[in-house]
Amino acid sequence: MKKIGITGQAGFVGSHLYNTLHLDNTITLVPFERSFFGNKNLLSNFVGDCDVIVHLAAMNRHEDANVIYRTNLDLVDQLIEACKAKDVQPHVIFSSSSQEEKDNLYGRSKKEGKEKFMQWAEEEGAKFTSLTIPNVFGSFGKPNYNSVVATFCHKIAHNELPTIINDSEIGLIYINELAEIFIQCIKDSEKGGIPENNIRELKIAPTKNIKVSEILRLLQRYKTDYMENGIFPNLDLDFEKALFNTFRCYVPTNHYPVKYKKNTDNRGSFVEIARTQTSGQFSYSTTVPGITRGNHFHTRKAERFAVISGKALIQLRKIGTDEIINYYLDGDEPAYVDMPIWYTHNIKNIGDTELITLFWINEPYNPEDADTYFVNV
Repeated sequence: MKKIGITGQAGFVGSHLYNTLHLDNTITLVPFERSFFGNKNLLSNFVGDCDVIVHLAAMNRHEDANVIYRTNLDLVDQLIEACKAKDVQPHVIFSSSSQEEKDNLYGRSKKEGKEKFMQWAEEEGAKFTSLTIPNVFGSFGKPNYNSVVATFCHKIAHNELPTIINDSEIGLIYINELAEIFIQCIKDSEKGGIPENNIRELKIAPTKNIKVSEILRLLQRYKTDYMENGIFPNLDLDFEKALFNTFRCYVPTNHYPVKYKKNTDNRGSFVEIARTQTSGQFSYSTTVPGITRGNHFHTRKAERFAVISGKALIQLRKIGTDEIINYYLDGDEPAYVDMPIWYTHNIKNIGDTELITLFWINEPYNPEDADTYFVNV
C-alpha cells in the first residue's frame, strides 16, 4: 500500500486532501502533526515512513513579511535535512502559488522553496512535483485568511456586511477539484507519469474566472432564497453547486431546526416541504421506535431531513472531529435539518410511535456513483 504523509494536514487544503485520501483503501496515511517541525527525531521518522510527502505546511499571513519568508524556507530546509538524515527519497509534491511570479516575500518563499526541492531531487535521484495553485475555495475555509469566498460566506451567513475592496476578476479552483489533482499526481508517479529527470512542474489553471461582485451576488441570493425562504437554488452548473455547498458549511448550527408553516383546517394539515430550482429526489420513510437510520456522509450531495410525524433525534459529526451535534425534532411542530457535505449523519426514532420522515436530495441515487460513505456518527 502506498504510504502518504501530508505536512499541514490540519489546514484547509490538507484536511480536505487527507479526508479524501482516507476514502481509498489502497492508501495508508502517515499522520503528521505541526510539532514534527522543530523536532529532528519526529520529522525524521515521519519522512522515513512515507512513499509520498505532500508539502502543504506554510505561513500565508503575518504582519512581518520577512517572518513568512524565513518560516516557509525553514520548513523546506527541515524536510530536506530529515530526508538526508534518514537517507530516504520520497516523492515530494510541493504546493506552490501563483504568487511566486510576483515580487513579494511570500511568492519568493514559494519559488525558492521549490528550487531547493528541485536541487535535492536532482542530487538524490528523488521524484519531485511542483503544483502552482490558483485561489482555492471550498467548505471549512477560514474567513479573513483562506479566501474571499470564505470571508463572504461567513459574513453573509452571520448577517454581517461584506465589502468589496477591489472588484477584479479572480481565478478559482474548488477544493474537491484540487484534491483530485493531487491524487492524480500521486498516481502518476506509480505509472511513470514523471519525466526521466524525476522533476515536474505543473501550473494548475483556475476552473472558474469570476468577478468578486458576482461571487457576492450569488452568495447573497443563497442567503435570501436558501436561509430565509428554504429554497434550493439551481445546482446544474458545477461552479454554482460548489459555491452553494461551500456557503452551506457557514450556516450557523443554531439556524436549525427550521420550523415549517403548518396550515390546518377541518380536513387536516398541509405543510410545504421544499421549493427547489433544481432537480432531485424526494422520498419518505417510516421508522419504528428505537431504530436508527443513516450513519453515512456525502462529499457533494445536498440533502434535507424533514420530520413530519413522531419524535426524532438527528445527529451530525464532521468527519475528522469528535463533536456531535444533536437536533431534536417533533412532528407536532414539523421541522427540517440539512446535511452539510463531509458530515456523517443519522436519524433515530426516540418516540413510542411510528416516525415519518421526508427526504430530499439534489440528485437521484445511482448505485454506481452513490457518493454515500458509511461511518457511524
